[in-house]
Amino acid sequence: MKMFDRFSLKATMTVAAIALSASAAFAQTVDKVTAVHAFPGFLVYTKTFLAMVDEINARGKGIVEIEVKGGPEAIGMFQQPAAVRDGVVDMVHTPGSFYGASVPEIDAMVAATVTPMQARANGGAALMDAAHQKRFNVRHLGWIDGGVQFAIYSVDPPKFDADGVLDLTGVKLRDNPIYHAFFVAMNATTASMPATEVYAALEKGVVDAAAWTSIGLMDLKWDKFMKYRISPQFYNTDIGVIFNKDSWEALSPESQKIIQDVVIEWEQKSYDDRQLDVKSDAAELTKRGMEFVEMSPEASAKYLKMADDAAWGRMKERLDDMGDTESYDKLRAIYHP
Repeated sequence: MKMFDRFSLKATMTVAAIALSASAAFAQTVDKVTAVHAFPGFLVYTKTFLAMVDEINARGKGIVEIEVKGGPEAIGMFQQPAAVRDGVVDMVHTPGSFYGASVPEIDAMVAATVTPMQARANGGAALMDAAHQKRFNVRHLGWIDGGVQFAIYSVDPPKFDADGVLDLTGVKLRDNPIYHAFFVAMNATTASMPATEVYAALEKGVVDAAAWTSIGLMDLKWDKFMKYRISPQFYNTDIGVIFNKDSWEALSPESQKIIQDVVIEWEQKSYDDRQLDVKSDAAELTKRGMEFVEMSPEASAKYLKMADDAAWGRMKERLDDMGDTESYDKLRAIYHP
């Protein structure tokens, strides 16, 4: 009996040791991912990203875990693309225009007439991902918060030329990579700065106009100074999720699938949510006294052609400089049919 007990105890201990070893091995198989986001946490775009990460972590419990290191306070917003390219972090939520000089194809998203879902269905998303892998050592996993366009907001009443097109002569305009080529084409006087610095610049009179999306202006509190919104709106937000290529290939296939599936689902979800925000923000801005200034149909057509020509022209010039003579026509046919 005592011998049986000894054997039984030994067997129990062996099973327990195997279980502990298996448990430790299982714990070590969880893929750890680090991430940062370009915009401050209070903006809707960042909230989208953080909610998406929460869903990935919930669905990937025990398989993959994303740790968000922060936003521009962790790594400067314009430095984040290089950080993910070089493997400093694994994953970044950022506008593509911040690294457009390296991946010119991103301008196809900027000037697109299709939705993120249409781009995924017609092969555009696959082409965009391939360009990112080829040129920037990252995977482009998805186009988030699409369907939101830009408008120019102004402290002072806008001026128009003889054709009724917005005249930016003498206007001190805050610049950003996504619409820099457009503003240059309009001979604007520009000052490039992160979104987090614009409030102080408006307060000090360093700038008196800025382009921003049709949502989020009140979150930044720019409406304290901006009293006019000029339409038509132009371009699209080009916010994407990019992932270091080497880090991506190091993930298990199961982890890859969970992350990619959730990002694709959020292309549709974030698009739908932002359409509601566009309407509610416009209503609230009107309530707060902002004046919405519309150009005539003829002037609007000229204005939008200038915007389109600037984006597509910049992309073509950059691709030509890289010796790429095929991507332009393919992307234009898919993103601007």
